[in-house]
Amino acid sequence: MPYFATDDGTDLFYKDWGTGQPVVFSHGWPLSADAWDAQMLFLGQHGYRVIAHDRRGHGRSDQTWDGNNMDSYADDLDTLFDVLDLDDVIMVGHSTGGGEVARFLGRHGTDRVAKAVLLGAVPPGLLKSGVPMAAFDSIRAGVEANRSQFYMDLTMAFYGYNRDGAEVSEAVRQSFWMQGMMGGHKPQYDCIKAFSETDFTADLKAIDIPVLVAHGDDDQIVPIDLSAKLSVELLHDARLKIYPGAPHGLATTHAAAFNADLLAFIRD
Repeated sequence: MPYFATDDGTDLFYKDWGTGQPVVFSHGWPLSADAWDAQMLFLGQHGYRVIAHDRRGHGRSDQTWDGNNMDSYADDLDTLFDVLDLDDVIMVGHSTGGGEVARFLGRHGTDRVAKAVLLGAVPPGLLKSGVPMAAFDSIRAGVEANRSQFYMDLTMAFYGYNRDGAEVSEAVRQSFWMQGMMGGHKPQYDCIKAFSETDFTADLKAIDIPVLVAHGDDDQIVPIDLSAKLSVELLHDARLKIYPGAPHGLATTHAAAFNADLLAFIRD
């Protein structure tokens, strides 16, 4: 399996499929690159090179004790760009990965990036936008007390399976749980602070490329009013796409619709 080494000696796993214009994916917490398989297969079949890495401390990457913050995540992604000599990139980030994309663009610029997609993304800043600290303290407590059970329980709200009439996929729940449990306890615990307390306002204001901001209006994890609807006001060239009734994990539950919109945005 392919790995690349970061400046601090951390080995990070990545997938690199197909040929053509590169599309680089950043996954949400506490998942791995596998969360993007539906999109990577689809875009790969449509002539794009698709790349996704496991964030440090997640999936198959090294389980780091330190450095689990947005600046390090962005710098790790910059190293991947260097190792693979990427240019004219489409960046796609979900949830925490959306924060990673925003921080990368704010910190390293847009010279090598053509467009970006923020899906159910945490910017401009969950705590700053009004989500109470108690909500994140509850996540920390759940992860610390029984990480395995917490991840399994989280799938219900993540995919909207707790809504009346929802068709629950136990296979999707098991995949989420497996991806979460592959990662390290300490880095995933630290990542809660990174995705909740980081302020991405300056990063969003610095982004000068087209950005698709996509979000489900029934997102119970990252509320649309405290994220996407605020982000589009800060970006220079933003397009807001709202998926009625869709949950946080819409890349899985609404894969066909999102894939079509993603391809259309890339080609536009």
